[in-house]
Amino acid sequence: MDITEDKIVEEHDSTQHYEVLQELGDCHTSVGNAEEAQRYYEKAASLGPDEPGPYVGLGVIALRQNLLDDAEIAFRVACRLNANCAKAYAGLAMVAQQRTNYKSAFDLYLKCLELDTDNPAALLGLFQTSCQMGSFAKIIYYLELYLNMHPGDTSVMFSLAALYMKDGRLEQSKKILLDVLTLESANKDAANLLEEVEHSLTRTKLAEAGTV
Repeated sequence: MDITEDKIVEEHDSTQHYEVLQELGDCHTSVGNAEEAQRYYEKAASLGPDEPGPYVGLGVIALRQNLLDDAEIAFRVACRLNANCAKAYAGLAMVAQQRTNYKSAFDLYLKCLELDTDNPAALLGLFQTSCQMGSFAKIIYYLELYLNMHPGDTSVMFSLAALYMKDGRLEQSKKILLDVLTLESANKDAANLLEEVEHSLTRTKLAEAGTV
């Protein structure tokens, strides 16, 4: 084996080792073991200095501990390493949302969803910031895109129905709520919202008929 082949094997082993460390970090993060997760992310970062993943992981840990400055630094490093890292933008958006900087959070969630439309955490964050800001058009677009890929996701369907209602699109809201209740007949939130939507539709029709 020549020097070039040695180097290829070495790089392959290093890549595999990095991926294992990153996965171990993610596993410990998912069960709330922050200390172990941090240890693995730091090792992964030393093996993959150009990879954003470990810094996203470190940012998530800091965010969960409400260390917003540390979280922001980690997510910004991830963005510098990869300008198209959707998870890093989602993390920065969550930091901004925690600081009640809703305009910045809204823009960062949008940036994340432009890069990855299949990101439920960013969708939820965009929904929350949209409600704070009273701006619904863009979140409606991304919820519709998400539902095209996940047509049976009743929580997203319900959110979209609520936004349709706020936007005055009552018939569309009613249709989605009926679909939710077909999938989950015991969904009280959907049933209550449907009642509200139908009441608004009745008032609208009476007003158009000149009887109100």
